[in-house]
Amino acid sequence: QVTFVESGGGLVQPGGSLRLSCAGSGIVVSMTSMGWYRQAPGKERELVATIWVSQGTWYADSVKGRFTISRDNAKNTVYLQMNALKSDDTAVYYCNSYTRPLPWGQGTQVTVSS
Repeated sequence: QVTFVESGGGLVQPGGSLRLSCAGSGIVVSMTSMGWYRQAPGKERELVATIWVSQGTWYADSVKGRFTISRDNAKNTVYLQMNALKSDDTAVYYCNSYTRPLPWGQGTQVTVSS
């Protein structure tokens, strides 16, 4: 059974930073392309960043230059470093396989507010 456990969210002021973690179980995150997604209130879930098996990355235009996705193979964990946070980044953040849908975790809430 594959599970993802996201953590690291919280309340941060505009311009602040957070680092999200996604621990995978039942899956080797280095052997599948992984994505970070977010869902804001009243909006559909959207993909914000992807890390390929090759370690290449992709970012949505809305986060490019501010967010960095990375992976620690030894810890089987994917990270999302978020800098220069804006109120529009407020959402629940999830990780999942990019190439094949797997059960979603609980997500981690990120709130950007002064």
